[in-house]
Amino acid sequence: MSTLLLDGKWKLTSPQHPNIDISCALPGDIHSALIHSGLLENPYLGCNEQNVQWVGESEWHLERTFHIDAEWFEANAIDLKLEFVDTLAEFTINGHPVVSCSNMFRRYTVDVLPYLKPGQNEIKIELKRADIEAAERAKRLPFPVPWAVGNNQIPHMNTLRKTQCHAGWDWGICLLVSGIYQSIVLEPVHKTRLNRVQTVQHWQDDGSCELEINVSFDVTAHSDEPSTIKVEFDDQIYLLPVDMATLDTQCTTFTVSVAKPKRWWPAGYGDAYLYPLTVTLNQHQISKKLGLRKLELDTSVDDIGSAMTFVVNDQAIMAKGANWIPLDALPSSHTPENYRRLLEDAKAANMNMIRVWGGGMYEHDIFYELCDELGLMIWQDLMFACALYPSTKEFMKDVELEVIDQVRRLSDHPSLALWCGDNEVIGAIGWYPESKNNREKYVVNYDRLNNMLARVVEEEDPTRRFWASSPCNGELDFGDAWHDDDSGDMHFWDVWHSGKSLDAYYSVKPRFCSEFGYQSWPSLPTVKTYAEESDWNVTSPTFEQHQKNGRGNSIITEMFTRYFRFPTTFENMLYLSQVQQALAIKTASEYWRAHKDHCRGILYWQLNDCWPVSSWSSIEYTGRWKQLHYHAKRFFAPQLATFIEENDVITLHVINDQHRPVTLTGTVRKIGWNGEVLQSWPVESALVADGVTQPWSTTLNKSNPQTDYFLHVELHDKAQVIENTFYPALYKHADIQKSNIEWTIINEEGQHYIVLDCDQPAHFVHIEFDGEGRFEDSSFTLLPATITGSQRKVKYLGNASVDTLLAGVTIYDLRSTY
Repeated sequence: MSTLLLDGKWKLTSPQHPNIDISCALPGDIHSALIHSGLLENPYLGCNEQNVQWVGESEWHLERTFHIDAEWFEANAIDLKLEFVDTLAEFTINGHPVVSCSNMFRRYTVDVLPYLKPGQNEIKIELKRADIEAAERAKRLPFPVPWAVGNNQIPHMNTLRKTQCHAGWDWGICLLVSGIYQSIVLEPVHKTRLNRVQTVQHWQDDGSCELEINVSFDVTAHSDEPSTIKVEFDDQIYLLPVDMATLDTQCTTFTVSVAKPKRWWPAGYGDAYLYPLTVTLNQHQISKKLGLRKLELDTSVDDIGSAMTFVVNDQAIMAKGANWIPLDALPSSHTPENYRRLLEDAKAANMNMIRVWGGGMYEHDIFYELCDELGLMIWQDLMFACALYPSTKEFMKDVELEVIDQVRRLSDHPSLALWCGDNEVIGAIGWYPESKNNREKYVVNYDRLNNMLARVVEEEDPTRRFWASSPCNGELDFGDAWHDDDSGDMHFWDVWHSGKSLDAYYSVKPRFCSEFGYQSWPSLPTVKTYAEESDWNVTSPTFEQHQKNGRGNSIITEMFTRYFRFPTTFENMLYLSQVQQALAIKTASEYWRAHKDHCRGILYWQLNDCWPVSSWSSIEYTGRWKQLHYHAKRFFAPQLATFIEENDVITLHVINDQHRPVTLTGTVRKIGWNGEVLQSWPVESALVADGVTQPWSTTLNKSNPQTDYFLHVELHDKAQVIENTFYPALYKHADIQKSNIEWTIINEEGQHYIVLDCDQPAHFVHIEFDGEGRFEDSSFTLLPATITGSQRKVKYLGNASVDTLLAGVTIYDLRSTY
């Protein structure tokens, strides 16, 4: 089937800037075209953000020509197919208006055959100003609807169906981008138009799966000759006749029986097996990959409150992962390579779930395809966040069509685990003066929209649960899910936003924590990409421009004073902020995993950055792993050993998330700061499937300040070594000794390693490489080889030479910061 993609160079002009006449690549965005042409400063550098706002305050026109062969006009229709149109766009072909777009999340298909001619044709796109349209829509509302003040820098973005964080967020640059972010497609239609293919899985008691395949199509030309739908599934071919006698939309249902299905499993629980499916009708073709798996969300009432457990293939899953924001503030950088890198890094840190946050966008197909491949379950928010939204008939009708489009597009992905109505919109009713003073009115306003979302999702995808909001305690529960941990999902922000100490994480046992986080600053190599050396100071103009949380730098530095001795240099401040961030998320995650009878989901805020910035991410914009991501690899591992102190008793909890028994053996050591092993205990832990044991504990001596030692555990089986460290004293009170860390780079069988040793124990030893690639492990406790019996050897993952690594590696540790 021939199609024409209008990818490539378009002419870009602006009515407000008559001197601009440049080339713009589509798919792509206007800002990126201007940067590429040298007409716009890189908004990520220095304080340039404030100098580039004129782009979003302008209208932009795109145009190009394209050639249509004469034989195309034998078709019954020629469809113009559009998606990811951001946001207010008027399309004309040969001077004729063909479609008006006003929703970034809609998919548009328009027959443009009447407007085309053989040979050269002209297409134009007018992109209108989003800020003006948002304000005009706000004026027309019957009553004020509060927008995301404090996050958005541009008012009333809640009236537009556009990525909300384009107007800025407390981690995001304000770039009011516009453009077309997916290929513009022209496709001839002969006899039939293949609209969509959707499947439903019916699992039988004998373990087989009946796969129901629903094919929707339009008959566009009457014919006495039948057509045939060709279905290819798992190396089998099935032919289905099509009635061509009537001109209408039809749906054909076909069932394939799979006697012994290879099941799709989340990462850490089994293989994410995918079956190929291709449906062909009159040269139109839809191909996708299906994962056969049972899925349910268990919210049954129990002795605690009510559960929130994802159950896949009849096995309870411990959901572990992070929240996802848009990949880049410049949509032209949303490349398949960048998607793959980030999602593979998520899986490498033992994650099995990603939450697509509601202030971003329904992601590109490649995102969902990669999550299918990697076994990453998706918590999918609908695109509403941290504001209130209109419930007018006009707004609701537009959103209804949007949700229909997106559910139909995404529902066949096995990775998609949950549809969630919004992010924190229930809570936002209590944030703004208008809604606080008239709560009933705004609750009704919320419920009108949310109820419509629920109805559409349940009609279009009855196989998955619709969850009203995140956080939410359950059906029709508009309570305080920031502090109620008995049921539903929880957002716990008391440590960051409320300034509580890290042990506040011990005060709750969420059933599912879908948001909690702690900020850090970027590493020095990332800071170098946007700040001159003269601005290497956490209160410099550039550094503050790259901190979007008003209190962020103050919170980080104040928490230093609670736990650590204050660092001496800018580099050490960056390093220590990442130690602190890792400790915060580690403390919560390990405690909640140790109480898996309560908690079945941990998604921290946030995985990624959309520009180089101080934030809650565990992976920097440059792709560097923060120390948090290395710790996540350990605290999200299928087996975990962690010390937890409660009521002056330190207990070793050993956790097994896999549905098979595991036996681990090893040693707990009590080690003085000078490296003397004061005491050791052999430990054996026989873990049942999906279980927790406490094989060792000790009581703290209240008369002793507990500042002269730390605890270290090392457990292993044939396949792995599990380590963890516990500090009874505050780090600032401990007499940590300076350690002479010796290291070198070696090559063994074509693979580079860093080999480390020390004369005294070294803590939070972080290997930072000012180049491409990373090391397999970092931010660990380094014990002398005299204790462990061997030096520490860590694999390098990348293409740098030994000499480059020797020149570019910096080793940080906690004691060296002061």
